[in-house]
Formats: sequence, structure tokens, C-alpha cells
Amino acid sequence: MPDADSSVRRRAVLAGAATAMSGLAGCTRVLGYTGEGTSGAGDEDAAAGGAGGGGSEAVSMLAAGSLNNALENGLKPAVDATVEVEAHGSARVARLVADGQKDPDIVSVADVALFDSPLRPDWYTEFATNSVVVAYNADTEGGRRVADAGTEGWYRPLLAGAVSLGRTDPDLDPLGYRTLFALELATDHYGTEENLREAIPRTDQIYPETQLVSQFETGAIDAAFTYRNMAVERGYDYVELPPAVDLSDPARAEAYATADYELPTGKVVEGGLISYGSTLRHHSPATRAVFDAHVSGDYLTDFGFVIPDEYPRYTGDVPDAVAD
Repeated sequence: MPDADSSVRRRAVLAGAATAMSGLAGCTRVLGYTGEGTSGAGDEDAAAGGAGGGGSEAVSMLAAGSLNNALENGLKPAVDATVEVEAHGSARVARLVADGQKDPDIVSVADVALFDSPLRPDWYTEFATNSVVVAYNADTEGGRRVADAGTEGWYRPLLAGAVSLGRTDPDLDPLGYRTLFALELATDHYGTEENLREAIPRTDQIYPETQLVSQFETGAIDAAFTYRNMAVERGYDYVELPPAVDLSDPARAEAYATADYELPTGKVVEGGLISYGSTLRHHSPATRAVFDAHVSGDYLTDFGFVIPDEYPRYTGDVPDAVAD
């Protein structure tokens, strides 16, 4: 493994709940409430807020798989309300809600384009960014090949078939189609003779987002296209990709948009800056407080996400109770 390549990073594993809690001092605390979450913000709020300390209102969240660890081990310990998290690939999250199969209080996805279609909320907020990296298992021969190749050559052992690779399903998950975008952009950036988007992906590489990085532990894969936060929070080695490829640079948004992917619904998603978005669907004091802690909490940086200075950034007809 190259020890001079600063683009190959090593991150210590987060040490349980204590470490996960280390950056939570700035998070909003949520008071306990009883009662059901509602779709309005009027008399129901007074009923929920005046119920006293007889229990805690359950707040349901349907979220991107890449947020799951941060929500379970960062957000939930920071609030007093009971938060019920269900995580899937973001495209599946959007379809579950759009089709009426799920009715969560809060929906959070890894691509705000999903709020244009199939979801069409009146408003949403962007609250964090990320980047695509190639994580690898330093204990396997294939993983060491990726490490040795570094930022300028990580794709070569993948092309040679010398690495068992993992990725997520582009039909279910933004990470899946962002992997394809990164490969297409890498073809242009490195000037390769082969089209990397066509040459590298195979169907046997696909794993659910919530299980992808855990495949290192089973020895099923040597390397994986993943989000930076997923590698950081699990302490895995990874190769950082150039800004022209990793979808993290706001100044390169136009170049990213040259790549696209058509979902099974017929919607075409374009490449762009990775931006996580969330909307609150059912209003009560407890759901609003959990939402505020979710999109404003410092806990996100502890789990490898990046929060630009202008975030959280709101779009659409934001309710006064949320804006306040």
C-alpha cells in the first residue's frame, strides 16, 4: 500500500455511541410529547404540546440508506422523542411514498432531484453533501491493488478484472447511478481508451446500499463505490477520486450534468452535486423539533458528511412553523 499517496485515507472506526455523540453539543433537544403526529399545525399542536410528560410521541423517518448509521447513532441519541427510522435506497424511498405504501413524518433522500419526481412536496431543505469514493479492503489482494493504483489509476485493476467490486442498484439508489456517472466522468478525465461506464459494471456487483460496505467483512468484495461518509463511519480505507469525478464540487455542476440515467419510471436523472434533502410531511411540535435537529445538527459531520456554510437551504413554500 502506498504511504505517500495522500489521496488514500485511513479512518479510525467510530468507537460506539460515545464517539457518535461527540459532536452533538449543538443539536436541538426535543421535549417529550404524547399524541399522534398530524398533517396540520393548529389545534393538534396544542393538544400534543399540552399533554404533559406521559410518554413520547413516535416520529417516523423514511431515509436514504447512507443516512442510516448517522440517524440511528447520531440523531436518535440526541433527541428525547422516539424516532423510528426505516432506510432504503433513495429511489425506493421516493417510490414507497409516492405510491402510498409508506406515510412517514419525515422523508430524507440522497438526491433532491427525487423531490421533483416521483415526490413533489411543496417544500424541502438541502442539509448535507457528500462525495463518491472507492473504498477497499486492505486485507485482500484486490484491495491492495486498488490502493497501489491510487487516485490516478484506481480504475486499471477494475478494468483488468483483478478486483471483486461492489456497487448499488442504479434503479433503486442514487449511489448506484452516481457510480455510473463517476465512471463516465472518469473516462473523460483520464482519457481512457475504453468507456469505463460500459466496461466495468456487471450485474453481479450489485448489493443493497445498507449492506454494501459490510460485504468487506464477509470477504465478498475487495472494493466498492460508496459515499465518503459510509467509508469514514465504518473506518475503511478509501481512494479519493478527483473533483472532476466525485460529484462534490459545486463549480463543476455543469460538467457533472453531462452524465444521466433513466430510472424504471421513465424519469431521467442528470449528474450533479451530491445534495441530501429532507421534507416534513406531518406537523406537530415533536416532528418539527426532530426535523430541525435532523437538518441542523452537528452530528452529521461526525459521520463523514459535509455541511456547507449556506446549509440548511430551503426551497419552495416553507411553512411558517418550520421557517421560525
